[in-house]
Amino acid sequence: MDRNIRTVDDVLHLLDGLFAPEADRWTADAASWWDTFYADRTKPIPFFVAKPDENLADYLARGLLTPGRALDLGCGPGRNALHLASVGFQVDAVDLSPAAIGWAEDRAREAAPATRDRVRFHHGDAFDLTRADLSGPYDLIYDSGCFHHLPPHRRISYLALLDRVLAPGGHLVLTCFAAGAMGSELPDAAFYQDSRLHGGLAYTPAALRRIFADLTELELRRMRDQAPESPHFGEPFLWTALFRRPPLGAVGA
Repeated sequence: MDRNIRTVDDVLHLLDGLFAPEADRWTADAASWWDTFYADRTKPIPFFVAKPDENLADYLARGLLTPGRALDLGCGPGRNALHLASVGFQVDAVDLSPAAIGWAEDRAREAAPATRDRVRFHHGDAFDLTRADLSGPYDLIYDSGCFHHLPPHRRISYLALLDRVLAPGGHLVLTCFAAGAMGSELPDAAFYQDSRLHGGLAYTPAALRRIFADLTELELRRMRDQAPESPHFGEPFLWTALFRRPPLGAVGA
């Protein structure tokens, strides 16, 4: 007889098990699925390019982000982590897939020594950052395409992670599927009825503002399309969002 539900984490893990491995980036089975996804580095996947997101480059150019400690969630092959390190951030980059981390480390070995020395890649579960060197606080949490692959119940874990490791006054930068352009627009309950995420969840601006209501919105727009010769990655089916955690002592903090 199975009567093991005692904590919120127990409930979250139970709900994880309702989905196919690719539906939850943070389970052991999902790591195998993502390893297969990253195995062929020559596949024409848009974000396999060794270029930073255009919104990240834009925020840096406009002075909206300044170097500090950064956490790259679901870093994949490390393109944004390495760019952050190249402009002076001390970066922890985390992904569940050993194949993705291996590719990121290969790219780091080809980078300038100063960049290589400022980034650390970690294979593991970003919702269980219990090691002292991953406990924060971080001035920037960067998420390029992780959030929209989470089942609805894992938003609870995501927000708890932000609360735990994002520094007061720190920034969250997010890119995710835009409703009407990419991703599933089914209601949350429907994903549990057929145990699939249909390739990822689409979000509206209103949904993002509701989910991240405890943060201050600085910018929310569509990612700008980038030509193949551009030094940056950009696909217009994505939202880009820049949020800030209120500083300590701020009204409403």
